[in-house]
Amino acid sequence: MQDIDQITRDVIDLAIRIHRDLGPGLLESVYEAVLAGKLAAQGHRVERQKAIGIEFEGMRFDSAFRIDLMIDERLIIEIKSAEKLSPVHAKQVLTYLRLTKQPVGLLLNFGGETLKEGVRRLVNNYTPSASSAPLREQNSRSN
Repeated sequence: MQDIDQITRDVIDLAIRIHRDLGPGLLESVYEAVLAGKLAAQGHRVERQKAIGIEFEGMRFDSAFRIDLMIDERLIIEIKSAEKLSPVHAKQVLTYLRLTKQPVGLLLNFGGETLKEGVRRLVNNYTPSASSAPLREQNSRSN
């Protein structure tokens, strides 16, 4: 199984290239499709619009929400194409992480002039490996 930090780096590298080549202003679905295709071509298992059910007070609600991309059954990606991110976008990803018991999520906003200010890495009780120190440092500056 590939290291979650390496998967995260692969996604961010591809997202930056996609944003640089396509530019801002397209629909979220376009960025989602292109990113999914490029990640699959690299050998990652990619699920688009993955339906997630939840249980609440003994009741089951199928397809309560959809994750834009689930990579290698470990990394949740939420894609936006907005002028700027708002706090509710990060809360959305954190809720997805908590409900799915996944360790790491990425919030990617393709709407800005560059993607650098549109990358947020969010964690859910996750202990990163020692090799991820540069990534943690980079993400703490963008959070």
